[in-house]
Amino acid sequence: MTPNAASASSAPSRRSFLASTAVAAAAVAGGMPLLTACGGSDSGSGGGSSAGKGEKKLLPTYVAGNVVTPDIPSKNGSPIGFTSKLDLATLKTSVPKKLGKGGKVTIMSPFWGSPPKGDNAYYRAMNDLIGVDVVWQNQDGNTYDQKLGAVLASSDIPDVVVVPSWNMGGKIPSAIIGKFADLGPYLSGDKVKDYPNLAAIPTDAWQRCIIGGKLRGLPMPTSYVTGIVPLYRKDIFDKQGYQVPRSADEFMSLAKEITNAKARRWACLDMKWTAFQMFGVLSGSEKPLGWNLVDGKLINRIETEEYLEALEWSRKLFAAGVVHPDSMMGKNAPDPGPKFAAGEFLIYPNNISQWYGRTAEQATQNPQFKIWGMDVFGHDGGNPTLWAEQPAGIFAFINKNASESVIRDALAVANVTAAPYGTKEYMLTNYGVEGADYTVKDGVPVKTTQGNNEVMNAYVMVASPAATTAHPDFPQVAKAQVEWQQRMGAFTKKSSFWGQMISEPSRYTNLGNDFEQLEDDITRGRKKISDMQQAVSDWKSKGGDKLRDWYKKLLDENGTAAG
Repeated sequence: MTPNAASASSAPSRRSFLASTAVAAAAVAGGMPLLTACGGSDSGSGGGSSAGKGEKKLLPTYVAGNVVTPDIPSKNGSPIGFTSKLDLATLKTSVPKKLGKGGKVTIMSPFWGSPPKGDNAYYRAMNDLIGVDVVWQNQDGNTYDQKLGAVLASSDIPDVVVVPSWNMGGKIPSAIIGKFADLGPYLSGDKVKDYPNLAAIPTDAWQRCIIGGKLRGLPMPTSYVTGIVPLYRKDIFDKQGYQVPRSADEFMSLAKEITNAKARRWACLDMKWTAFQMFGVLSGSEKPLGWNLVDGKLINRIETEEYLEALEWSRKLFAAGVVHPDSMMGKNAPDPGPKFAAGEFLIYPNNISQWYGRTAEQATQNPQFKIWGMDVFGHDGGNPTLWAEQPAGIFAFINKNASESVIRDALAVANVTAAPYGTKEYMLTNYGVEGADYTVKDGVPVKTTQGNNEVMNAYVMVASPAATTAHPDFPQVAKAQVEWQQRMGAFTKKSSFWGQMISEPSRYTNLGNDFEQLEDDITRGRKKISDMQQAVSDWKSKGGDKLRDWYKKLLDENGTAAG
């Protein structure tokens, strides 16, 4: 997204660093399961299900917020949406009195970019609104796992530590159990009503905060509907008369029609993510990686015909010469934005945040530019089968040695940062101070250079409101994004382990490491489908079948969290 453009989607979606299928929680040392929705005891010696005895009472009571009414309500798991003009003069108040008692709270969090100086207008205004002196210990998000491990292994742990789910590898899960507070006495049941914005966070997101049999985390909720969209140049489609495809064969035909290598135009980038969607391949972006109970047997995504068919279709695209040459580079391919804007390719799958980001990016440079999202189709032309993503992926934990006053102050911070769109608290959290961090142009808040440098991924990492999409400058994009997720949500299923965060026994940590590279080698013609079949056979004999038994036992003991 452009620096001056603002989005009310969750912070990670705005930067789209969650788009990669590679972000996955790794294994906890030892062989005992640790589940957030199905939390074991503190010793890690057992399991329980969010649907089982004892777990439900740990969850905060859900009380829907009534401060602001969205223009588009959530449907089929979609975010809520706002499309009307943002009237800054009539912003609502969701925190009528300061809950903070003036204490100091240190917070360590990943930060993408250069952290601002601690004494800035934004931080001062936020702390004054909350009634807490928040001291930020921002760390490089790209190397956060290393810093996190070192800090949690030490005796000097900040009051609050933010942990993304993809950093919950190695000994981090057991450290969370040992080092962070049980928030149940403050938030379970009706206790959460002391913090109305936290009470309005959906229950699904809270379920992922149950770790080791205790409610330990504060969540950043996300929509469970897939955020990977086949994005395309609608302006060029309309001009050329191209029809949006509705099957795998139609896509191939269209791709050949579009492609003219001599004129430096190709149909698409690597479409593997879309292929997985249209062939109904189980989601594989977080542990458990693609496990689901089918006819009484646990099956992994890599064992299915759909998985091989998706790879074969993707391979055929490359073989037909319709994929832009940059995609041959794989992960090291350059930013697709400039060449997409230049029309060198017309379709690419990516995080839904790019729908807005590319729009804002090109608004002044190319007024004719129009990016849009294709509905995902079934490969045979029927409806797709999509798989639900996790309902929360970033969590804040409070030091178990923190005093009650520090815990209360940290919760006061979270109650402000979880304020809904359309409130004064949301406005300050996400835009900063008017005049210093943003100005208002035609009723739209526009960040200044100072705002772009200061109002970044800090406070939003502590807790967030229910998944929300709003773009005051491009409301038509917000409407289209929410409606796309509503349509796709109608075809979305929850797998057997949905809503759970699982750490596998350490002996299986590296079992599936090579599959993503092999997928890319096959789609690019460097390896064959038979190589994948051999890899799956090797995977089964090297531990895959034993891992299946481990998951089956987990399922038998704890039940399923899928709805």
